[in-house]
Amino acid sequence: MLDHMILTVSNVERSLAFYEAALKPLNIKFFLPYKGEGDHPDLWGFGDGKRAFFWIKQGKPDPASIHWGFMAENNGKVDEFYRAAISAGARDNISPRARLEYYPGYYAADIFDLYGYSFEVVHKRSRG
Repeated sequence: MLDHMILTVSNVERSLAFYEAALKPLNIKFFLPYKGEGDHPDLWGFGDGKRAFFWIKQGKPDPASIHWGFMAENNGKVDEFYRAAISAGARDNISPRARLEYYPGYYAADIFDLYGYSFEVVHKRSRG
């Protein structure tokens, strides 16, 4: 389970628009701006409206340093995420499909976001 992650982006406004569009099919939304104090950076939090677990901050992106995946409730939501992300400016990495190399119930799509980060959404059917 994902508790939280912080992604560094070079353009917060552009990134807010992108992630709001791409994450909408997963019911993940921007709702929590955090004004940093002292050495702590300003953060923009996405989540379910009660808890933020995906944050962005202003800085220099390092796409080679991270890959993340969010869970989808079904294969259709994976497809919907992929279409929304591509429409919002993402580049295709792996289009939606069964990923049998992992196991029979794994269905996912992977895109490169605005900064080149590898971003996956997956639906995992029970193995049993």
